[in-house]
Amino acid sequence: MENPILKCENLNKKFGKKQILKDVSFDIFKGDILGFIGPNGAGKTTTIKLILGLQSITEGRVLINGFDIEKQFTKAIEKVGAIVENPDLYMYMSGYENLKLIANLYKGIDEKRINEVVKLVKLENRIQDKVSKYSLGMRQRLGIAQAILHRPSLLILDEPTNGLDPEGIREMRELLIDLAKNEQMAILISSHNLAELDNLCNKVCIIKNGKIIETSEIEEIKKETKNNYRIFEIDDTNKIKEIIEYAIIIDKNLFKLDVARDEVPKIVKLLVRNNVSIYSIYEEEKSLEEAFFEKTGGNVIE
Repeated sequence: MENPILKCENLNKKFGKKQILKDVSFDIFKGDILGFIGPNGAGKTTTIKLILGLQSITEGRVLINGFDIEKQFTKAIEKVGAIVENPDLYMYMSGYENLKLIANLYKGIDEKRINEVVKLVKLENRIQDKVSKYSLGMRQRLGIAQAILHRPSLLILDEPTNGLDPEGIREMRELLIDLAKNEQMAILISSHNLAELDNLCNKVCIIKNGKIIETSEIEEIKKETKNNYRIFEIDDTNKIKEIIEYAIIIDKNLFKLDVARDEVPKIVKLLVRNNVSIYSIYEEEKSLEEAFFEKTGGNVIE
């Protein structure tokens, strides 16, 4: 069986008598993009700091590529790239000079690798410009370039789309999907942008009050929640309320009902008896945001 790139085992963290994390456990495998989400103060940032060795672990352990972050820190961290908050960039230097500076911190990163990374993040046309002339999205991509120069197997990002416009968000999404698929990186993303995580991640981990309440494939989490809405596409919804009072009109051809699967045939017969033409029926897909609020009880997220 494949070993996880990142394994968090029963992580506990206390500050004095206050317990911040309680038996936090989850795995990330190569090629995974895991969204790490939770309400304000749930413990996301603390968990990331424990993973990166920035804070001591009260109990439990973090394994990265099989190495213990506390007992074998150098080995564990050498294949990790991370951006926590904003990337550290020298604004008065060019993008290339920033990358060259980071490359000097590692062994074996030559000009060929720098150019490979520049191409990956699609900065070829602007890499010789000063960073002060970059848009926020370009700076974020340069930060990713810095983080992946040494070919990490694990990439950790805290709010990577924060402040980006829709185009910047799209570019970031495409880049991260490419890194997971083609570079086989395991990616952990902490973000409040649930709509974007819905489009980006294949797995999600929900933390609340320092405890993991769900870790699963993103589609499975959305299926588990209570939504039974079925979307009906018909010829005209103008008179649908006269037939089904509790129907929710979406537009002139679509309405939805909160009904179980075995009730659908009865609804179809009712519509046909009333001379309604039915073109399609399908389940409404619940969003990650809806699933999140259902799982956490409607808490505000960061």
